[in-house]
Amino acid sequence: MKLSKKGEYALRALIDLGIAAEVGRSLVQVTELAEREKLPIKFLEQIMMMLKAAGLIESRRGKFGGYRLARPAGKIIIGHVVRLIDGPLAPINCVSQTAYEKCSCPDETHCGLRMLMLDVRNAITSILDRYSLADVVEVTLRKMRRDGVPLPYSEPQRAPWLAGHSRKQARAGFATRMQPVDGLINNLLGDYAI
Repeated sequence: MKLSKKGEYALRALIDLGIAAEVGRSLVQVTELAEREKLPIKFLEQIMMMLKAAGLIESRRGKFGGYRLARPAGKIIIGHVVRLIDGPLAPINCVSQTAYEKCSCPDETHCGLRMLMLDVRNAITSILDRYSLADVVEVTLRKMRRDGVPLPYSEPQRAPWLAGHSRKQARAGFATRMQPVDGLINNLLGDYAI
């Protein structure tokens, strides 16, 4: 499985719409999404139409129109979005649950490559189907707040713990207290990460 540019842009747009919802912004214009994420607007508009047709987002027309999530972020599963945009998660068709095709192998049951790719598919599926858009938005906002980064789609405001400190001083102080943790799983665990 390789995430296409279309899949990447769809997920980035959904994450931004999830962030906007969390900070109280009801609608986001496609031009804002494209500008913030540095995406080609015409391509993003096509992706937004796909997401809308799938019932993941909705739009309002007009001068003050824009896009928003059509359902709670917790009900949007990342694996579903990837399948919607890029198709099956399986690296080869003979291990796909949704688009199975017999391969050219003479003995599919005992094929070592198939067994390996089945494990790959299962690992990818278990991760992408475990997380909702709400999980990704939560981690994103947590890291932005931790690092003192202004939240997109909201009025600029300084975090209370940064009062009286420059951003550089706050980051330096934070860096001495916390070691950076990468990956969604570790970030969901927050302070409990090992």
